[in-house]
Amino acid sequence: MILALGWLVLFPGGLWGHPVLGHAHNDYEHDRPLVDALEHGFEVVEADVHLIDGDLQVSHLRPWVPKRSRTLRKLYLEPLMERFRERGRIGEEDRPFFLMIDFKTDAEPTWAVLCEQLEVFRPMLTEFGRGEVLRQGVVTVFISGNRPVGALSRAETRLAALDGRPGELGRGWGPSLAPFVSAHYKSYFRWRGRGDPPADELEGFRRLCQAAEAEGKRVRLWGSPESEKVWRVLIEAGADVINTDELERFAAFRTSLADPGKKQGSMNGLPEPETTECLAAY
Repeated sequence: MILALGWLVLFPGGLWGHPVLGHAHNDYEHDRPLVDALEHGFEVVEADVHLIDGDLQVSHLRPWVPKRSRTLRKLYLEPLMERFRERGRIGEEDRPFFLMIDFKTDAEPTWAVLCEQLEVFRPMLTEFGRGEVLRQGVVTVFISGNRPVGALSRAETRLAALDGRPGELGRGWGPSLAPFVSAHYKSYFRWRGRGDPPADELEGFRRLCQAAEAEGKRVRLWGSPESEKVWRVLIEAGADVINTDELERFAAFRTSLADPGKKQGSMNGLPEPETTECLAAY
């Protein structure tokens, strides 16, 4: 029961009867990391990290010269803690907030450093136990990339969860261990947004969403086309998280969903913009 109640807190009701979360892909590449995403109402931000000289450098590719200004603490953990102390929350509204940390270096040593760093920020973080949410924080951390599956699954308590994979559904991993299920868009769709999606592709994705929902988990596809039409199809099929580089565009799209006076399928009544590919699809 603790797990179920905790999950309701993590994912309160949202658009179309379930939450549609905005995921700021490679957030650190924006002009103002974290700030731009929050100003556009995003609930999930993504930070890729490399373990270098005992600290976590934020970068997609391993940086030639590590910078103190580009560490996970400086770009994300400290600014989030400052917001928490000032406001008691992260965003402008009382919405959940998630920090996805993508490990680009080996899982176990990277986790050892992150685990130590997270302790400093414990007051704002969600705390997990075995099969339950022990304490709901204003920031929930989950790990993707080279994931420390063994270390997290063995821990009695921890301050992070895992980004799950479709093949892990049915293994008995509850949402307190793997709250999200993420996959490459191309694993389910060849459709790029022109015309209607093929029925078999759509049905395969719906089955994924249904299986994830049955376990209390939420689905994200990365590498999807940057298209209002694609976003709408994914949401209607059951996606709970939209992965995008285009913060302003998705914010406007999501506002149009919440406003019945705006025509869906267009932006402010204008023809839908051309489909573009995600700038960084991994």
